[in-house]
Amino acid sequence: MKIQEITTVLEQWAPTAYAEDFDNVGLLVGNIQNNCTGVLITHDVLEDVIDEAVDKKYNLIVGFHTIIFSGLKKLTEQNYVERVVAKALKNDIAIYALHTALDNHSQGVSYALAQALCLENIQVLVPQKDTLRQLTTYVPKENSEALLDKLYQAGAGALGDYDECSFVTTGMGSFRGNEKAEPFLGKPLIREFVEEAQLNLIFKKHQEQTIIQTLRENHPYEEVAYEIYPLNNYNPEVGMGSVGTLKNEMDEKDFLKLVGDTLEIKFLRHSSMEGRKIKKVAVLGGSGSFAIPHAKKMKADAFVTADLKYHDFFQAENQLLLVDGGHYETERFTKNLIHDHLIEKLPNFAIALSKSVTNPVKYFSNGKKE
Repeated sequence: MKIQEITTVLEQWAPTAYAEDFDNVGLLVGNIQNNCTGVLITHDVLEDVIDEAVDKKYNLIVGFHTIIFSGLKKLTEQNYVERVVAKALKNDIAIYALHTALDNHSQGVSYALAQALCLENIQVLVPQKDTLRQLTTYVPKENSEALLDKLYQAGAGALGDYDECSFVTTGMGSFRGNEKAEPFLGKPLIREFVEEAQLNLIFKKHQEQTIIQTLRENHPYEEVAYEIYPLNNYNPEVGMGSVGTLKNEMDEKDFLKLVGDTLEIKFLRHSSMEGRKIKKVAVLGGSGSFAIPHAKKMKADAFVTADLKYHDFFQAENQLLLVDGGHYETERFTKNLIHDHLIEKLPNFAIALSKSVTNPVKYFSNGKKE
């Protein structure tokens, strides 16, 4: 199996088109045409993880966090990033990063956290904009159903819990081919009038190449007329964070204990407790202070995320309980999420979880209770 076959499976699951603009995802090191000897899955790609891959004779590491975040200008092995990349190159090991492509998956990082907290009716917390496109094309009326079926099969016309969605109008189309034309209807140099159907379908932006190819291959006309429009709509299937509800409401202290036990963390930073009941919960694995207004808008009783700064806690404003569960801890289910997906798609291939615990944050207890 080529490395490209593995990356294709990953990109079909978490398209790089939905990664944040600031991010660096996809294949960072290696040649996609190399044969893959095995896949090692990790949260962070560090030197210990490279050593694991070497020991197992695996030549592809799939990490959640990206190791090359900004451009590398040199490889002198003077810091951990340069050392990791240099060691990977020396050992012919490829590195693939998912990061915000998986963060923005409706069943990605935050969904896994929401499931771990036993939330129900889970939805995306911060839907992305500009991820949808509309296709408009024109086809002879008698060919419209067959073309629609092919476009549906390619993924067009699907959104949320609905598929095979389209809007069709009819009208009169005209065209005239030159002496070199081989028209499906009519003859060259003669203007033709045809009753046509105008087809309008929505699709996700990462599907554009497939949709256009399907349109060209199945449209009867020699020259296919079509338009693609970017839509500013929010996409409920793509975005950061998740929001859902607990089966039973809980006291704030009981909820904090649930979070601590689930994340296996001894210390939680949180905003003041106001004696509210916790029922609706928003979560965002990793740094999520930017989503506090979204959690409020969704009327969440609590918001679990990480990397909250001092002034971020003031934003609670007695409206919800803000909980900082640690960056690694709120993303701790991601490694297994990636592993389970690849095992499902490639059940007979060598895929393993890294044994390295890459969390750089350690905790010290002085034995006092607060």
